[in-house]
Amino acid sequence: MPGHSRIAYIQAPFGGVWCGMNRTLPIYISRSDLVVADPIDPTAFVERPLPEWALRTIAYMSDIEQHTIAYLRELLSTRAVDDPEIAQFLACWFYEESAHGRALAAVLDAHGYQATTSPRRPLGWRARGEAMVISILSATWPSFGAVHMTWGAINELSTLTAYGQLADRAAHPALSALLSRISRDESRHFSFYFEQARRRLAASARTRRAVRAFVERFWAPVGSGVRSQGEVAALAGILFSGSDGRDAARRIDRTIRRLPGFADLPLVEAWLDRHACVSA
Repeated sequence: MPGHSRIAYIQAPFGGVWCGMNRTLPIYISRSDLVVADPIDPTAFVERPLPEWALRTIAYMSDIEQHTIAYLRELLSTRAVDDPEIAQFLACWFYEESAHGRALAAVLDAHGYQATTSPRRPLGWRARGEAMVISILSATWPSFGAVHMTWGAINELSTLTAYGQLADRAAHPALSALLSRISRDESRHFSFYFEQARRRLAASARTRRAVRAFVERFWAPVGSGVRSQGEVAALAGILFSGSDGRDAARRIDRTIRRLPGFADLPLVEAWLDRHACVSA
């Protein structure tokens, strides 16, 4: 599959990523389609096994997808769930993300690849610190939902882009088909988060300043705090190296900068520069 043709959000009328979520939440939820492991044909990987770097990447992704239960546990203790739309979305989101993790694990099983996944393992210092800050903010700041929605938009778009990079680089038909199905879910997740963040940020200049400061201070790639910084940097090196990887990072940044108050936000590319894991 050449380029990113399999991911419809790249060719969006918004100029880069499909961000307009004009559909209602019930319609969004009705389009949920559980990705299950059953359709995966193990023989496709026996005949053409994935390289070791791809299996390590899938193991990371599967682990983080299945770690969703820990993130959900933290969110359920915040005022984010007081919003009926967010509460309904989170139920659908958890259902789908957990299925993604299991489907990716099935690919590992087809290779006999042993990967340890523990959704309840102790969080690292960074994740514990973030959880404490989130708890305080949620209790004291009525507009906390804007933080969660903005953070979610960044992470869902990063994940969606990472799946596209993996599919391109592995160039395996069976893996690409699975990632295409997963990406449809991730695209809807991103669209919900982005539109919710846009609405909340547009409503208040104070909220825009506060959310941006929070993102600039605390944001790190998906999996930070669950995996070590070395593992996160290694994954970034696998998926975002070279000119095409750097272009993918810039697409994420350009899209997030469409949010109110985020026009010149240093984000993914800046993180890559700081950690020196990708050459331009």
